[in-house]
Amino acid sequence: MKVNVSEQPMPTGRSASPGGTEQDRQPAIRPAHVDPVPLAEIAALLGLPQEGLEDGPAVTGVTLDSRAVLPGDLYFALPGATRHGADFARQVVDAGAVAIVTDPDGAQQLALSETSVEVPILVLDAPRAAVGAAAALVYGTGRGAGLTLLGVTGTNGKTTTTYFANALLRALGHRTGLIGTIEISAGGEPIPSRLTTPESPEVHAILAVMREKGVSAASMEVSSHAIEFGRVDGVRYDAVGFTNLTQDHLDLHGTMEDYYAAKARLFTPERAARAVVTVDDVWGRRLAAEAPIPVTTLRTEAGGADGSDTADWTVADPRRSGVGTAFELRHADGTALRVRSGLPGGFNVANAALATLLVLAAGASAEELQRALDTDPFTVEVPGRMQLIGTAPAAVVDFAHNPDALERALDAVRPAGAGRLIVVFGATGQRDQGKRPIMGAVAARGAEVVVVTDDDPHDEDAAAIRADVLAGARAEDAGHGLGRRIDEVAPRAEAIRHAVSLAGEDDVILVAGRGHEAYQEVKGVNVALDDRLELRAALAEHGRPVAPAGPGFPSAGTDALESDAQ
Repeated sequence: MKVNVSEQPMPTGRSASPGGTEQDRQPAIRPAHVDPVPLAEIAALLGLPQEGLEDGPAVTGVTLDSRAVLPGDLYFALPGATRHGADFARQVVDAGAVAIVTDPDGAQQLALSETSVEVPILVLDAPRAAVGAAAALVYGTGRGAGLTLLGVTGTNGKTTTTYFANALLRALGHRTGLIGTIEISAGGEPIPSRLTTPESPEVHAILAVMREKGVSAASMEVSSHAIEFGRVDGVRYDAVGFTNLTQDHLDLHGTMEDYYAAKARLFTPERAARAVVTVDDVWGRRLAAEAPIPVTTLRTEAGGADGSDTADWTVADPRRSGVGTAFELRHADGTALRVRSGLPGGFNVANAALATLLVLAAGASAEELQRALDTDPFTVEVPGRMQLIGTAPAAVVDFAHNPDALERALDAVRPAGAGRLIVVFGATGQRDQGKRPIMGAVAARGAEVVVVTDDDPHDEDAAAIRADVLAGARAEDAGHGLGRRIDEVAPRAEAIRHAVSLAGEDDVILVAGRGHEAYQEVKGVNVALDDRLELRAALAEHGRPVAPAGPGFPSAGTDALESDAQ
């Protein structure tokens, strides 16, 4: 059975998931119960005629991964980089798929196939654009699955802001969920996933699982990749937040203008009810002016003489509190909230302020919010984000992997006395090459000792990547007579040991770029490598004191999610 409809084409983004053998099948993240949805109802949602579907099957799941199909699923057969999802039609039907949605090429492939499939085939010009809406209908999650849902986007700070928001929501009495690059959890229980940024059917299934587990509020990182490739289609947030926009991911977007446009698509009525936008940079001020939804503005840094310091809320009176910062959030009407970030750096002040205002925008009152803030919720440890590993020398691991984040991280950990700052970092292969020399220059300006090593080379020559970074560092050093020590050391574990061997007890070591990541991708192979474990081991080898390992600290052999370079 075939039903056709024409629609406006949209970018299809990344490929459909490949097929595989039974041994390769992926564990499906699904709620325990789904009310079956008639296929005709889904066809109507997608703008397709329902003739011939009145007695069609009922759908209880949605997937575009042929390896994750369960009985009752609607399978989206999408074009891939090397194969089309239609290639796996026979195996998904055998696994229990009750219908297939595909594009005209997929439909033609199925029509010409020698192997027939005995399920309805629905044809759309751009089926990827329909995946999220179908999943939201089947799982009942189009309005957040009955829970308060926060989304955070921007170049830097997404992970920490979502952790902060969840901690504050817990302090308010919520049972919380989290969808991010480090973990996916519901009420503190991990939800296993091999995907770092889930596709839209998995996002909706996770929200439905959260609902079943009694989660009342959740926070989610929303990367530009997630927006560009439709991974959050069909999701509507109660409040979305914007951190900042700096150079990154131009390998995908091409220009900063296109990068901004991808982020701005989150701030629309179909995706969010309201927004909190940090207006420290020109992109944030533009977004606040252009977003067609109610916007609360936040300024965390001093503005300019052009009046760009105007905002609804501002950070005031920041002062050192332990390794973190205590400050006030002041509204233009005189309302004030007392806040403390337990993590070092001005950027974590910004993250804490944004998290606070997101929870406020989602419906908490200022009075109950202050009571929750007084419990110091932002002392939560965020894996791989300003994570203290050693104490003398102070040794820190951070995810900073672009020029702005690296500069801010260096400023945050700079020794107060006569000690030196030693930085270990590299750049990712097959990604925005233009930022490599810029990062090298940032490191030379900010650290007395620069150790350039490998990040994730992917399929690119690692030495060539290091050469690009080194060129920027050495040019900055020579051009300004900085007198820096600039070393090239690979592999990365050896670079970390080298940095420790150079450090005195008053120095600070910053290992930047990979944060929580547990694997390094080299020529298609995932090599076990966790900066936190390597740095801890190197400090121990040299008899240097290490910081207490928190409850989330990895152990050797930990199988952690690899990051999506958000």
